[in-house]
Amino acid sequence: MVRQWWPGFVLLSVIWGASLALIKVAVDAGVPPLWVALWRCVLGAVALWTILAVRREPVPREPRVWAHSAAVAVLLNAVPFVLFPLGETRISSVLAGLWNACTPLFTLLFTLGTGERPGPRRAAGLGLGFAGVLVVLGVWRGFGAGELAGSLACLGAACCYGAGFACTRRFLTGLPYGATSLATLQISCAAVELALVTPAAAGAPHWPGAGAALCLLVLGALGTGVAYILNLTLVRTAGTTVAATVTYVIPLWSTALGTLLLAEPVHWNTVVGGLLVVGAVALTRAPAASRHPDGARPVGAGVGRSSELVAPPGDS
Repeated sequence: MVRQWWPGFVLLSVIWGASLALIKVAVDAGVPPLWVALWRCVLGAVALWTILAVRREPVPREPRVWAHSAAVAVLLNAVPFVLFPLGETRISSVLAGLWNACTPLFTLLFTLGTGERPGPRRAAGLGLGFAGVLVVLGVWRGFGAGELAGSLACLGAACCYGAGFACTRRFLTGLPYGATSLATLQISCAAVELALVTPAAAGAPHWPGAGAALCLLVLGALGTGVAYILNLTLVRTAGTTVAATVTYVIPLWSTALGTLLLAEPVHWNTVVGGLLVVGAVALTRAPAASRHPDGARPVGAGVGRSSELVAPPGDS
């Protein structure tokens, strides 16, 4: 019944929709993008390991599974988790949220290389999505160097998510492990990968203030940890089609929170372009939502199989 799953649906969309605003607060407080990504993964890993211990689920031990998880973590976590904060040093969280909504379109582009054909509806969706991107950018008025660089960073993150989903389907499909175990392994690998480069590239960490520290805690423990459990529960109680629609709601929350809490401006072309992008996502997903959901969210973008449950949104 709807009343059984809608509270989790709303809470999940709010958490993921708020992620971009939380990132914005952190980078505005002077936290380098690399440290935003590292703290997010470390805190997310701690939350997931705690949940894993409580559930007493086994952890994969095969080197092949660890290697594939590490590769997927680069695309779904380590790189995009840096690119979104990097982009938000130049653009608003509202705009970053709209670029995050492009993830399913990039996912479709990468899955085309696996033999999947788009069909007329999906082809139209890709075209509409491209038009939406151009409208959001406001191509008729030219680009400011900072805004363009920030937008490209966020689009690069969405592109990484798309490639990460394709790799997840190819290398992790059918593994005999629960989604919590695979997600824990993936986020842990991302934390290690970022820890190897962040201190040398971004210097030592510093205290950013209580507000920014709280945002990082929520972003990691909830947005990268607990939200995955909410998503898994939603898949089981409401099905993959309902879970996939979270992608449509996230930009609404990111826009509302960025506007109301951070006083970020919203231009008409941002709204119109965002609607075009969301409509494009709906077109590309509608024909095959029950079989090949192309959803997007960095850990736990819910779909049916365990391997696909460890992939994100974004900010997913």
